[in-house]
Amino acid sequence: MSTEYDALDPNEKLDIERIFEDLEHYHPRRKGWTWRNTPAEGVDMGDFHYKDMSTPLRNSQPLPAAKYFGGVDPQPAPVVTSEIASGHFEDDLRRMRMSAWNGADHIMVIRTTGQSHIDGLLEGTPEGIGGVPITRKELRASRKVCDLIEDEVGRPINFHSYVSGVAGPEVAVLFAEEGVNGAHQDPQYNVLYRNINVYRSYVDAGEAKKVMAGARIFQIDGAHNANATAGYGWKVMPELMVQHGLNCMFSALVGMPKDLVGLSTVPPSAPPAPKLWYDLPYAVALRDLFSDYRMRAQQNTRYIESDLAEAIRTHTVDTLISMLTSADIQSTITPDEGRNLPWHVNSVRGVQTVKQTWSALDGIKEMVTVKRDGPLGSMVRDLKERAIGFLAEILHVGGYFVAVEDGFFVDSAEFPERNHDGIARDGQGGVSAGTVIERDPDYLAPVCDHFGTNNLPEGLDKPCDLIDGCTLCVPEKIVYIDELDPSDSVGVRLERTRPYRDGTKLRPEAEWAGDGVVLVQFTIPAGEDIAHEAALEMARQMGLEDPQVCNLQVLQPAEGCFVEVKGKVGFDVDPSKLTIPEKIELLPEDEMREFVKEYNVTVVAGTVGEDEHSVGLREILDIKHGGIEKWGVKYHYLGTSVPIEKMVDAAIETGADAILISTIISHNDIHRTMMRKLNDLATEKGIRDKTVLIAGGTQVSREMAAETGLDATFGRGSHGIDVLDAIVRGMRVRRGM
Repeated sequence: MSTEYDALDPNEKLDIERIFEDLEHYHPRRKGWTWRNTPAEGVDMGDFHYKDMSTPLRNSQPLPAAKYFGGVDPQPAPVVTSEIASGHFEDDLRRMRMSAWNGADHIMVIRTTGQSHIDGLLEGTPEGIGGVPITRKELRASRKVCDLIEDEVGRPINFHSYVSGVAGPEVAVLFAEEGVNGAHQDPQYNVLYRNINVYRSYVDAGEAKKVMAGARIFQIDGAHNANATAGYGWKVMPELMVQHGLNCMFSALVGMPKDLVGLSTVPPSAPPAPKLWYDLPYAVALRDLFSDYRMRAQQNTRYIESDLAEAIRTHTVDTLISMLTSADIQSTITPDEGRNLPWHVNSVRGVQTVKQTWSALDGIKEMVTVKRDGPLGSMVRDLKERAIGFLAEILHVGGYFVAVEDGFFVDSAEFPERNHDGIARDGQGGVSAGTVIERDPDYLAPVCDHFGTNNLPEGLDKPCDLIDGCTLCVPEKIVYIDELDPSDSVGVRLERTRPYRDGTKLRPEAEWAGDGVVLVQFTIPAGEDIAHEAALEMARQMGLEDPQVCNLQVLQPAEGCFVEVKGKVGFDVDPSKLTIPEKIELLPEDEMREFVKEYNVTVVAGTVGEDEHSVGLREILDIKHGGIEKWGVKYHYLGTSVPIEKMVDAAIETGADAILISTIISHNDIHRTMMRKLNDLATEKGIRDKTVLIAGGTQVSREMAAETGLDATFGRGSHGIDVLDAIVRGMRVRRGM
């Protein structure tokens, strides 16, 4: 069998085993970061002209409401991020495809353990400290899948990871070899949040940035961690700008082109704070000071709680600010970050939030102007002055390293005030202190993209010509190391999950294939303490294994709580034993419209029994909701709680072609009783052979038509066009057509 993977078929699952075939010989077909193509003249899609959108995808999953607008799927101008964190990278491959179909083209992969927390690079590093748990096999398989997805959706996909810890240079080389397109790299992050020695951090950063620049890997900094860590995030804005400035300047001095340097900007506040008065001035000030650099906007994880709806609402406001201030990358930090449950569906929801907000507010800057005079201008100037003052004080005390030792950073007061509660690091201490070794005077490294003194012979085109090419130039020299753990490897996990991937068994999944994880939601009329324990007991009695409350929202202290419980189902479903209803292909709309016009189709309709619910039936009837009236059908609506006798009599009096009844409330199977009664009474009064009988309701199923003697029955999710199709077909049968 060929090891070349053919083009993906949108209707077939990704064959994971094929991805791993001959992986030791695979090399990325392209390197470097790619931006979206955003035509200056805008984009025409369907009936609409979009002013701030990129070119559409070849294959994609539109927003739910797209069906009302010709299926258009406009793609925002900025690169859109999807963060994936399953911990099983073979499952990440499938999630990459789903993300890309929903509009993501910046796939950030974060391992469950947190890459910058691991004290060792899995493939080995001289220091053995501060690496990331990501292997060449994971990177290579991921980039190979991204290549295939690019062809399927019709847009380049940027694959992203982290150059963190003291293994940064080694990881940067690994990324450059394997075609990683973007990476976080910020020596200040290592110093402040991982306590890596400041000298070691900056020496490593010089090498890592040089390698990244050579491979055109886009760099995103980590300054945003300050306002996600500080006690009062909205007070550290001046410091954030200084951190951005330090990393931008260091990157430029190392030799990284400005177009490869991105600022990771995070809003300093969230509702119920008056968000706009903090976040908009901060965003504008950043654009003023760093106009030469790209901006990546990300939601602030500090304020993400366990309520998904709350996170999405804040994300929507964040996207509005991004649109007003021109973000180049719109990150979609996992909405369920607050509950520490990396479910991919919520990563996709984040992408959808950006897409929905961006299309809704397309062209906003042509209608709305950011008012620079007045309070906004004053606040922007104040922030910039404070930032410059902060930087001046760093210079005054002796530079960045001294400022770190003095605890300047992540102090909870607004500069120039200080609460002296910042993060202080010993310049001579920290992880890997004392490991910076001065190079010998005759130091020579025959590799490309190397930082610092390198005594190369004169007339040499490339340093690696001395060894007939380094791994960055001759990828065939890369030594491929497969997994070494026989008990926890891709092969073992794939064998365990094979039935769930080949479709012979079905089980819900949230993180991993076949994990069986489900989420149940309910409201419990009790206080918080009781509701928590009651929710767990209810989940157990539902049959869920290992139930855990992942979100509890007090609606009112005495009246009740909304609770979300995750758990696992312990059973499989065999799809071969399912009865799949035959899919009905609807008649062409023009054909049905002509039929209605020719035969002047008329119906009587009402909610029967003692049911006062009319909304569902009105959606089937009224033109406002896309009901049968839209195609010219005339209807006589008799209201609610209509006796069956009255329905049949009305049909006789009006000469109606069809009777439509609806029944929502159905105690003691009253819906079945009403449907049978309609058939019996229409037969008794002599109109059954010329009148189409149709019923619908939330407890009605398609199979009930044969059971009750009706022509058609419709349940949840039915629409006017479905009912019209049944009417036309039924009338044709009666007319022998």
